[in-house]
Amino acid sequence: MHTEKTDDIQEKIPDSIVIPLFEIVVFPDSRTKFQVDRSTGELLLAAMEQSDTAHAIGLTVKSGTRPLELTAESLYRIGNQFRISHVQPTDDGYLVCAQVVERVRAVSVTEKDGRFYAGVETVPDQVDLEAELKERILADIKLTIHEISSRFTGSEHFTQPIDRMDSVNQIMGFVMPFLPVHLAEKQALLEIVSVRQRSITFLELLIRTRENIAIRIEMAKKVSDRVSKSNREAMLREQLKMIQEELGESDGTGGDAGYRERVEHAKMSEDVRKKALAEVKKLETGGSQNHESSIIRNYLDLLLDLPWETEEKKSIDIGEARRVLESHHNGLEKVKERIIQHLAVMKLKQEKQGSILLFAGPPGTGKTSLGKSIAEALGRKYVRVSLGGIRDEAEIRGHRRTYIGALPGRIIQGIQKAGTKNPVFILDEIDKLAMSYAGDPASALLEVLDPEQNSTFSDHYLEVPYDLSDVLFIATANSLATIPAPLLDRMELIEISGYTKNEKFAIAKDHLIPEVLKEHGLDAEKLRVGDDALKVIIEKYTREAGVRWLKKQLAKIARHVSEKIVSGKADLPFTVTPDMLDGILGKELIRQEVARKEPVPGVVTGLAWTPVGGEILFIEGTFMPGTGKLTLTGQLGDVMKESATISLSLIRSRLADSQGGFNFMTSDIHIHVPSGATPKDGPSAGVTLFTALSSLITGKTADPDLAMTGEITLSGAVLPVGGIKEKVLAAHRAGIKKVILPKENERDLQDVPEDVRAELTFVPVGTVEEVLKEALGIELPRTVLFHAGNGVVPSQNI
Repeated sequence: MHTEKTDDIQEKIPDSIVIPLFEIVVFPDSRTKFQVDRSTGELLLAAMEQSDTAHAIGLTVKSGTRPLELTAESLYRIGNQFRISHVQPTDDGYLVCAQVVERVRAVSVTEKDGRFYAGVETVPDQVDLEAELKERILADIKLTIHEISSRFTGSEHFTQPIDRMDSVNQIMGFVMPFLPVHLAEKQALLEIVSVRQRSITFLELLIRTRENIAIRIEMAKKVSDRVSKSNREAMLREQLKMIQEELGESDGTGGDAGYRERVEHAKMSEDVRKKALAEVKKLETGGSQNHESSIIRNYLDLLLDLPWETEEKKSIDIGEARRVLESHHNGLEKVKERIIQHLAVMKLKQEKQGSILLFAGPPGTGKTSLGKSIAEALGRKYVRVSLGGIRDEAEIRGHRRTYIGALPGRIIQGIQKAGTKNPVFILDEIDKLAMSYAGDPASALLEVLDPEQNSTFSDHYLEVPYDLSDVLFIATANSLATIPAPLLDRMELIEISGYTKNEKFAIAKDHLIPEVLKEHGLDAEKLRVGDDALKVIIEKYTREAGVRWLKKQLAKIARHVSEKIVSGKADLPFTVTPDMLDGILGKELIRQEVARKEPVPGVVTGLAWTPVGGEILFIEGTFMPGTGKLTLTGQLGDVMKESATISLSLIRSRLADSQGGFNFMTSDIHIHVPSGATPKDGPSAGVTLFTALSSLITGKTADPDLAMTGEITLSGAVLPVGGIKEKVLAAHRAGIKKVILPKENERDLQDVPEDVRAELTFVPVGTVEEVLKEALGIELPRTVLFHAGNGVVPSQNI
């Protein structure tokens, strides 16, 4: 092996001009290009004119040094001698092409006229690499370079020159400028004197680069695979935006920069404006890669869309309001009068409306349409939100913006949709809110519907208070039982009962028939429903408190006639008569709540209240040999079972002596309430149960045209119950002629329409003896029971 000491062959080279090399390291046996200033370029040109060539020393500048901070200490001492082959002027200096001659060490560096000069000596290689090892390393280097290049398209132009090289130094000078290696590592490689060590180090750098590139490509592929559809859409949307701007087809909003101007001109309060400007600043400083930009834009769009300024209040025309309500709604006189009173108070106060209305009543009675009529009467925007089935509190208060897919609550969304600060806001089906792990929406509504709190309503998404006090909220519900007491306490209740036959007839003539004709492309010249036919539909094809099912039956007629007209089988106008209904609507509805025709011992008609209106029910009793057991069927609740037990005790105490033929100890009694699939409960069936058992034991029958309601006590008193209007209307629909009810409920009859009262006979009672006399014709003396006290605590009526 041939080895030479560097110090033995060092050759002194005269001082030469120093070319500082920023962020590059060059190697012997290679060519390079670099930029120099004008004075240095002119100096090199002058040297080339004298001897056709010029020499310079290239020293690499240490990493992190700026050109204005360059000193002699900033230069590495090991560099290369350049042979200048070409100098070409450019706009800001000269471009120099040079051949790297050999490696040198700067022995001294001086500065003169802002330029560095160096006295250098050559640093030759220490040749310590055997030919066999050299060939092996050279082959490994070329193989590794090919493996790296194979990952990039068009790499053949890069590898072909390398295949023709037979020197590690040549390959090193050709490849090193392209390797992603720190400047200090490249400089350290240049400074290695040993050919063997330098070759091995170069191969190690190549292998490390190959592994790093493989890892980066693998990670890039994984990241690319995980890019979501939303991110791709955002990128495409950004590109589309730029294309539109280039074509002059943008929407004119000015992009993100336009938000500041829009916020400054928006009619917001100062606190809201500060919040909006803070979000605009985040958007402007975040850059195009800000992942929150779309969230901020959505938030700013909401702030800009919401009405913040209180509008000038319109004078409420009570006469116009009354006309609108009368023209849109038949019947409901007390409800319309209550609404007019509420509007009159709003007109006098000339300020916040201060109360929330709750329309409660059976389905199909016009609760939602009443709200729409109020909006028309007031000249305000109408917004409706259905709350049925909502389980998440965030549906009312909104989601916090930190969550993915966050949205404001339905209240703020409704205000945004209305575009005004004082709409008529309908909260439909407020009784059908549900509680879940996500919170209690009914509790969240407390702030919305409290006139003392809703001036500073807090939505989690909005993050700033919003004034809801100008909004006229109207809630609707079928039942009050499922509305929490604190929420119910914040609303003014307006109860809407069912319609009478006459009211249904007027509603059908004035509203339903014209609406159905329009929906089916018909008019009065093509289809007419006779008055007699309409009355039959109401009486025999619908049994409801409202008019929803009536409208469905009219729609069925319209569809039937439409088919006849299209087929050319109908003479116009097509007039519907009662005898046609069987062929169009089918058989008459056979409903259980039709009064019985024949009296049967042990069967009595009762009256019940349900969330969809009043119903009649039959209580049936029978007895058989047994041991004195009482059996109750028909899905009766606990309260109703207790009423049956009280009734039996009363009968045994009042009728046992007079009915000697009936042995309570050897007879089992069975009480059944039909419609067994429907749960039933409440104290108002007490009178009916007592009468049914009395009829069964005495063998006397009750009049089929008689119905009754009332709660009984163990002392024989009849206590008042609720829902009298709904129960009386149900009795009227079923053809009942006489109604027994508690004396204290007599005053509730004033809520019953006059035409219904005229067709019914009402018998108020205070004791079970009066019930027996009226229902079964049994007269008993008033019996005093022996117990500690005669006071009776009424139970809650339902």
